[in-house]
Amino acid sequence: MSDIATLEPQILHDISAASDEAALEAVRVAALGKSGSVSALLRTLGSMTPEERKSKGPLINGLKDRVTEAMTARREALKNATLDARLNTERVDVTLPLRDTPAEAGRIHPISQVIDELTTIFADMGLAVAEGPDIETDDLNFTKLNIPEGHPAREMHDTFFFNPKPDGSRLLLRTHTSPVQIRTMLSQKPPIRVIIPGRTYRVDSDQTHTPMFHQVEGLVIDKSSHLGHLKWILEEFCKAFFEVDQVKMRFRPSFFPFTEPSLEADIQCRKGKDEVRFGEGEDWLEILGCGMVHANVMRNCGLDPDEYQGFAWGMGIDRIAMLKYGMPDLRPFFEADVRWLSHYGFRPLDLPTLAGGLSS
Repeated sequence: MSDIATLEPQILHDISAASDEAALEAVRVAALGKSGSVSALLRTLGSMTPEERKSKGPLINGLKDRVTEAMTARREALKNATLDARLNTERVDVTLPLRDTPAEAGRIHPISQVIDELTTIFADMGLAVAEGPDIETDDLNFTKLNIPEGHPAREMHDTFFFNPKPDGSRLLLRTHTSPVQIRTMLSQKPPIRVIIPGRTYRVDSDQTHTPMFHQVEGLVIDKSSHLGHLKWILEEFCKAFFEVDQVKMRFRPSFFPFTEPSLEADIQCRKGKDEVRFGEGEDWLEILGCGMVHANVMRNCGLDPDEYQGFAWGMGIDRIAMLKYGMPDLRPFFEADVRWLSHYGFRPLDLPTLAGGLSS
């Protein structure tokens, strides 16, 4: 058994010296392979007498078991060392910040934000929101607004008309939100106090005009409404919307078929190279049109102009959004560029309030 006494230390030394799994496999083949040293000892058991086999068999099989266990342990150690080396070279920095959640990364479009601001301001004055369809009849979009067939004002609107019906009538995409004023006066009895934000459509496209844009109009009908009320509403709106303490406004005579008298409203400002500041300076900027509701419009809606009177105003939502938030071009409003929206958009949970600030 001197072979076992000298063979075992050599094999165990070779196992512990194996630097990788390939070297360990070579040691296994040399010891336990078909022609291996331990396998050669196992083959001698067949030529032994029963007495020799009884005494030497356990020694040879014990050597095989110890070599096998040593190889298993060394193989596991090599695997762990390989894994550690891989982890060190493929390390992930778990301290990197997480991606923003949708609520943090998402943005409210400036138009939606400004509509919320408008609604907040006018709701504080007691005005409700009225809505109507984008596709309108010629009667509601023009005729009942004192713009009959052949009226020159029809040519100013560059209207999108649908194909004529068999009776010759045509539907159209509304050119202003004024048809909702008509619908409101036809469906409600005075007093009426509403604002009408919504999409409108005209054949026009450049840096400050798009075929689809947004307007907000206001309508107040009562027995004692007058221009003084209108001027107060508009001044208070401008102070709240542009978030300034004082504004100066001037009203110039103008013409709209559906109001008489008709006025254009300018707001005092200071025009800089890249910005417009309101409530200061010596410049003036036209911001909206307004006036007293025309008597013919009242009659068209079944209201007696001798009993009721009212006023209305209208302005472009896109335009006042550009003025307030310093946007030089109207076209990106409708291009769905995520980079632009990330810059100009608003956080979803920053809801405008008069107490907390409209655009905080």
